[in-house]
Amino acid sequence: MIPAIEKDSLEEIKIFQEKKLVELLEYISQNSPFYKRLFAGQNIDISKVKTLEDLQFLPVTTKEDLQQYNDDFLCVPQQKIIDYASTSGTLGDPVTFGLTDSDLDRLAYNEAISFACAGIAEGDVVQLMTTIDRKFMAGLAYFLGLRKLKVSVIRVGAGIPEMQWDSILKYNPSYLITVPSFLLKLIEYAEAHEIDYNNSSIKGAVCIGESLREQDFSMNILSKKITDKWNIKLFSTYASTEMSTAFTECEHGKGGHHHPELIIVEVLDENNQPVKNGETGELTFTTLGIEAMPLLRFKTGDMVQFHDEPCACGRNTLRVGPVVGRKKQMIKYKGTTLYPPAMNDVLSSFDTIENHLIEISTNDLGTDEILIKIAAKNQTPEFLQEIKDHFRAKLRVTPKIEFASKEVLNPLVFNPMSRKPIRFFDYR
Repeated sequence: MIPAIEKDSLEEIKIFQEKKLVELLEYISQNSPFYKRLFAGQNIDISKVKTLEDLQFLPVTTKEDLQQYNDDFLCVPQQKIIDYASTSGTLGDPVTFGLTDSDLDRLAYNEAISFACAGIAEGDVVQLMTTIDRKFMAGLAYFLGLRKLKVSVIRVGAGIPEMQWDSILKYNPSYLITVPSFLLKLIEYAEAHEIDYNNSSIKGAVCIGESLREQDFSMNILSKKITDKWNIKLFSTYASTEMSTAFTECEHGKGGHHHPELIIVEVLDENNQPVKNGETGELTFTTLGIEAMPLLRFKTGDMVQFHDEPCACGRNTLRVGPVVGRKKQMIKYKGTTLYPPAMNDVLSSFDTIENHLIEISTNDLGTDEILIKIAAKNQTPEFLQEIKDHFRAKLRVTPKIEFASKEVLNPLVFNPMSRKPIRFFDYR
């Protein structure tokens, strides 16, 4: 199930997107209180924007804009809203998104073609191991997309390894949709209860919320830990509530495929200009086909690289590489630029570390200070030194590291009000 446009040439895709861009600008200039005010205040003549290159003459939209003027982004009357979703608030206050009936159809289409990228097809059975409540768009999107693919869905929800295995052994799903680190919990439970997980029905897992790959697309420590024990295929996916669109890997694992019929993407530098091919910049998108809350040049805060060479799967679309880190979470430490994912990766290589969190603060000199708190089975000075040596070898610097108990860290990392583990605390 590859949409025809995703097999078109990059030039044909560009022409299609430019037509859709003109339609979007007309729509938001007429229906969005926020963009009406923005265009008028900056004397922007949208009739002069004809090409993707012309996007550079338009202002960007930020998370702060959404937080401050949330309701002003709505382009439809309230009675047209069928579903309310909200962001997870990873870097600030949550933002509410309304979706119309048409937007839900678009969401289902997006997930259907994204799951098709990962090889899920009619006749498969998929176990959904994420929440579908709490205004969580992704859980609903997964269900709608799988239904559109005519796939059987087992809505187990998050957590509880025993319940997950009971369901796997009873219904024989072929794929799981889950946070990848939870797969380690499933393996641990299976080993403790003599479940032959390598002879289970599971062929693969579509993984959300955590990275599986290094920048060269090789497997990172987390994905190696999983696949060294469990012979299943892992597929990485990148998405957000704001874009109502996903970038999902195909079987070749070379980045998440772009769906050009749904979204225009840019990678921008600090001056909101496109970076050179292959350079890292901030993923910025413009949504296409959204009725209730379309966004123009929305800056995600995620630092990524684009890859535009054709993929062996037959799609000619751009691919988004693994997220390097969040722009606001960048740390300058002893002359080295660091992002939390790199530190998480170092810590993941130690099996005896049971949990961890990273705290960033500003010291008396006005520079960044890092404190990593670790819950580990082995809390000896020798093990602490081993961790520090590993940091120095991998990242060239050694942050301050101290031991803590699981009882202290678990409630902070696994906050019941959050959909994802919270391992980064920024006190700057």
